[in-house]
Amino acid sequence: MGHNDPEVDTRTAKEKAIDDWLPITSSREAKWWYSAFHNVTAMVGAGVLSLPYALSELGWGPGVAVLILSWVITLYTLWQMVEMHEMVPGKRFDRYHELGQHAFGERLGLWIVVPIQLIVEVGVDIVYMVTGGKSLQKVHKLLCKEPCKDIKLTYFIMIFASCHFFLSQLPNFNSISAVSLAAAVMSLSYSTIAWGASIHKGVQPDVDYSYKATTKTGLMFNFFNALGDVAFSYAGHSVVLEIQATIPSTPENPSKKPMWKGAVVAYIIVALCYFPVGLIGYYVFGNKIEDNILISLEKPTWLIAMANIFVVIHVIGSYQIFAMPVFDMMETVLVKKWDFTPSLPLRLITRSLYVAFTMAVGICVPFFGGLLGFFGGFAFAPASYFLPCIMWLAIVKPKTFSLSWCINWICIILGVMLMVLPPIGALRSIIISAKTYKFFS
Repeated sequence: MGHNDPEVDTRTAKEKAIDDWLPITSSREAKWWYSAFHNVTAMVGAGVLSLPYALSELGWGPGVAVLILSWVITLYTLWQMVEMHEMVPGKRFDRYHELGQHAFGERLGLWIVVPIQLIVEVGVDIVYMVTGGKSLQKVHKLLCKEPCKDIKLTYFIMIFASCHFFLSQLPNFNSISAVSLAAAVMSLSYSTIAWGASIHKGVQPDVDYSYKATTKTGLMFNFFNALGDVAFSYAGHSVVLEIQATIPSTPENPSKKPMWKGAVVAYIIVALCYFPVGLIGYYVFGNKIEDNILISLEKPTWLIAMANIFVVIHVIGSYQIFAMPVFDMMETVLVKKWDFTPSLPLRLITRSLYVAFTMAVGICVPFFGGLLGFFGGFAFAPASYFLPCIMWLAIVKPKTFSLSWCINWICIILGVMLMVLPPIGALRSIIISAKTYKFFS
């Protein structure tokens, strides 16, 4: 019984037409390297630039341990998701919530997965609006000294958003693969600039590796917040099944082979971006590091400006990757639940509204660090660290106390801690920065 046999396909012509129109299921032509750069683009977010700052709040020992543990755990849960994509013969779980429904039941699966997935994807897109705007503002400041006026961050966020009104009209994952490839190359480039320029700058004469916070409570809250920053750096899981859905699959060659190959390549690139930036950045600047390492690196001007332009290009691609499953959800509801006809105007209106919404929220709340910690713990921990393990236990049912069972429970316990602790630290940091904060600055 093949995946593409006509007798297996029980969909009506109308359902088939809708599936061919929806962004996730419309094209299944992807190669394994698509999976590699989509995963890199989704994973290596602007979060990498806040890793040295996270390390400064965690300290050397815990910091390195958390970085390595996160890399290992999320690679394991990614493998689980790739494996579970075709757990049921002849069926593919093209979307995270479809797998959730298989694991937890029709209704409960939706209620568990969709809110988490939406918080991750919409949260990332809002943070990226701010990141894109801030990086553009930084380029303007670096390159235009005199007689330039300072331009408000609000305007830069709007400039950044303007290109998304066009890009969000690209129909599916395969159509954004060129944007995604450019973004993946950029993430490697600006990560390399970040640690390369740090080495070039050399360890600061007054470098200090002690904790910034002087009080016990401050220390603890900062530690929690930093955990969230690290969790945010591994956000790719909420789009993994959707990326895998674009890869062709037959019983002889299931999609998990090319997908896993791409994922491993992506994870090696992730390690090449994350570890040097985090460790070298912290080693050079110690606890004086900014929450975005490119801000700490002032010189050479042209190089830092270039790195910021790379960040902008990368975040453009990343925004689209995280927006695609959201577009898919919105369009599915409109077309399947509310019987709208699949059409260009429908796409134009829904997707433009989404871009406008993320832009508006980004303009209203641009405090970057606290938001990362908050979203990082609250939604990223479940999506990347422990939901796949719970689904694995529900679907595969490994023997109690077997190795697989133990590993999954360890991941679940660590993941739940990651879900509970960072938002506490982040809320405090948002409250502290909100005291001095002016809206629409």
